[in-house]
Amino acid sequence: MHDTPPSVPDFTQWPSFPFEGDLRVKHLEDPVPVEPPRKGEGHRECTACNAPDDAYIWVGERWRVRAMDRPTGLPMVLILESRSHLDLGDLPNLLAAELGVMTVRLERAIRSLDGVARVHVNRWGDGSAHLHMWFLARPYGRLQLRGTFLSLWDSILPPISEAQWRENLALVAAWLAEFGGRPLAEPPRIQWQAPSSFSAQSSAQAAAAEEEPVSVIEADEEIPVPADEDDDTRNVPDTGSTETDPEDDAESEDADAAEEADGEPGGDTGDEADDASSIEDAGNEERAPVPDGGSTR
Repeated sequence: MHDTPPSVPDFTQWPSFPFEGDLRVKHLEDPVPVEPPRKGEGHRECTACNAPDDAYIWVGERWRVRAMDRPTGLPMVLILESRSHLDLGDLPNLLAAELGVMTVRLERAIRSLDGVARVHVNRWGDGSAHLHMWFLARPYGRLQLRGTFLSLWDSILPPISEAQWRENLALVAAWLAEFGGRPLAEPPRIQWQAPSSFSAQSSAQAAAAEEEPVSVIEADEEIPVPADEDDDTRNVPDTGSTETDPEDDAESEDADAAEEADGEPGGDTGDEADDASSIEDAGNEERAPVPDGGSTR
């Protein structure tokens, strides 16, 4: 007896569904006995833990906010991450309470942007074990984008201009900085020099448009790692030649001699004191009361 293919769900007829035409349901694969580890689990490295602060638009003591690497179809797509390597269900009470405050605060900041009607907040977590919450801005007046398919439309719509994107990032970072932390996103610089020709400007714009933006659905954090992928093959040390130029060695020795003559020590003796102070501050911070959610401007 042949299996009867399931019928297409009714939501494919909704105005918000981004596709039309003949559709069919994919074959459902059999469940696996053991799921493969996500990024940040087992032997797989965590992308968020290895990312420096300058990869984010705003950073605080316990939270960081970052954007996609280039503009996408929606006015704003941001990711809220915890500094600690924890998943949602692993958060202690202090971070769990702060997650609520940060969620409301970031939603207000994004909703304050021109042309934003709603902010969708999503959490999937099948690709990475490090907590990350998605914030997607729906454009005002685009009623067809309402509902659960907004992340799909982000891949379909043409990307917004980079100037507008960078301005939006700077505004959100400044809003968050009003409650603490450090804003890292800067507004776009003014182009004081006119292009040498309109054709040169058009060519640059065309080249930028050809770059395929990475949307929410295609983000590395949400792509599950195949079970048969071995990260160890990407961590093989380089066995190439380690020979150095004798002239470089001579210059290095001269530099070391000059440094010793100046009396500069090899290490910074103040780092240990700074580290001890940071640990003490972190301990005091964990005993601090839950911050107030702030008010809208």
